[in-house]
Amino acid sequence: MPLTDAEPRVALIHALAPSMAPVNAEFERVWPECVRMNLLDDSLSADLARAGGVLDEAMTRRFLDLADYAVGSGARGILFTCSAFGPCIEAVTQRHAGIPVLRPGEAMIAEAARIARRIALVASFAPTLASMPGEFPSDVEVVPVLAEGALAALEHGDPDAHDRIVANSVKRAAAHGCDAVALAQFTMARAAPAVRSVVSVPVLTTVGSAVAALRARMSGTA
Repeated sequence: MPLTDAEPRVALIHALAPSMAPVNAEFERVWPECVRMNLLDDSLSADLARAGGVLDEAMTRRFLDLADYAVGSGARGILFTCSAFGPCIEAVTQRHAGIPVLRPGEAMIAEAARIARRIALVASFAPTLASMPGEFPSDVEVVPVLAEGALAALEHGDPDAHDRIVANSVKRAAAHGCDAVALAQFTMARAAPAVRSVVSVPVLTTVGSAVAALRARMSGTA
């Protein structure tokens, strides 16, 4: 049976397997009628780490290939959940200008910039801290915070340790006077309650902002 306007198809493109659950849960919570296709290539993040965080032409080509496949399969919108690949995603945006293509932190960054001038940007994947700060407006000061070991804990089946590591990292960053915390990766959304328990400033996640923004763009209300 063909899809209808009331049941749009979106492609969720992942470079980390743990990103899949939180974003699919958010879709199920707020936009269950949306038909999702999940594309995972977990070699993207491993290859980027091996390359020292350098995004080259070959990596961009891989992103274009994934997007081309998604669009060819009927996707009317694309949401990338991998936060360390900004220039590659920009190439997809230019290639597929006729549909909404969202970077993972795009909506959260806009929200953070509205409410804060000094933001702790927390990531568990180091290359994210090389690419994402440049996406913030120039009048926002970004304090990068690496939650070292958090991603490994999550990948080894210890989500509680992941959340503790993230919260402890944020607690240290709070000493620098940040007036908001932004959790940079979809994988980190689950740590938001733990983070809110150790800071008194707003804590933003990528997942909720991204799903809401994609829905608004696809419905023409953004």
